[in-house]
Amino acid sequence: MAMFRNRKRRTEVLERPEYGWIWKPLLALLVIYLVVCIGLGIWWSLRPDSFDIDQAVVEWQSDGAQATLPRGVAMSSAVTASVDTLLDKPGGLLRNDVAPPGVWLDNMPSWELGVLRQARLTVPALAAMSTGDAAPLADAEEALDTDSEDWLYPSAEKRYALAVELLHDFTASLSAGNALTTRGDALAEWLRSEAERFEALTRRLSASIDDPEALRELGVDEAELPEATPWYRVDNVFYEARGEAWAMMHYLRGVRRDYAALFEQAGAMAGLERMIAELEMALRPLWSPMVLNGSGFGIFANHSLTLANYTMGLSDQARRLADSIEGAEVSTPQSTQSQPSPATSQQDTQAAVENGETSGGNPADSSGEGQEPRNAAEQNEASPQAQGNAAPEAASGNADAAGQPVGDALQVPGSDSQEAPQ
Repeated sequence: MAMFRNRKRRTEVLERPEYGWIWKPLLALLVIYLVVCIGLGIWWSLRPDSFDIDQAVVEWQSDGAQATLPRGVAMSSAVTASVDTLLDKPGGLLRNDVAPPGVWLDNMPSWELGVLRQARLTVPALAAMSTGDAAPLADAEEALDTDSEDWLYPSAEKRYALAVELLHDFTASLSAGNALTTRGDALAEWLRSEAERFEALTRRLSASIDDPEALRELGVDEAELPEATPWYRVDNVFYEARGEAWAMMHYLRGVRRDYAALFEQAGAMAGLERMIAELEMALRPLWSPMVLNGSGFGIFANHSLTLANYTMGLSDQARRLADSIEGAEVSTPQSTQSQPSPATSQQDTQAAVENGETSGGNPADSSGEGQEPRNAAEQNEASPQAQGNAAPEAASGNADAAGQPVGDALQVPGSDSQEAPQ
């Protein structure tokens, strides 16, 4: 009987083999997959570094050899580079990911949304400031309005890449000769829209604060606050605000380069520098592994409250800047055709001195009109008629005997005429 039982057991083992060993390599593969996903998630969640405006201008303008860039190239290049950063950063655009690790992340997708909202707000402002063809900006605005969570064809990445190309075309058109307006009205309107945007961010950040005293210090009315932010979305609002601050910092750096003369003329350059410094302070590294929501002098910080202080200050500063530059205009230099070249002007001036002329480049006629005696002997030898004609001409320096303009006059002792350029 024992022999038959052993034979039956051997038969069952051969017909139904045991697979208990398979779960070990499967478990090892799962652990490796999770470790890789966590590592990629940490890497992809790192905020991209700030880019240099000068480098962005060189990359996104059509002719990098231009010495003097048209107004608007820096600001347009900053907007183009910010949208391109969303596509080229580690992990690419994460908001529309449907697979791990992107689908597990929420901080970086919220940061991407903040950058997108700033780009959507600034592209129409560029169109309003443009003095040339703004058709590429209208198409870029339409492409940027694509839902950032679309992943079916055409995906959000495709539409945003098209927006980058259109913005590049607009920057190239600026480099070809067109430029943004010299007036500050459209720029002031953009700053006011930014002020409203940061004011809304202040309210959203304040909605996660449970300290009434802190809200009063921010000047926020509790009745105007939106619905309280759930605890699991506090970090989303925080990183969205950081994304908007990151984009705005680069846009203002472009504005500083394009409209430095306008801000200097309006006496608002210090305010612009202060606003950029505030944005840089708001983007300082967050050393905590998570966004904390503490209060008062407790052991935990309140990162939302800290950022709300910066966004409130940015809102106020943007309004002050808008009021300062509204109605201002960059003074345009005179046309080069109406001004003599330095070499020609110098030759004419030297010839005028040798011939005793006082008018720049106009030869004296036989009556001595416009002539200034150089010494006492010449003054005694000059006829009374010539001396009588020279005196009013030296005093006016603007017209000849027929009343026609004679150009820039050479400055001589006792004369009120303007010195010709040397």
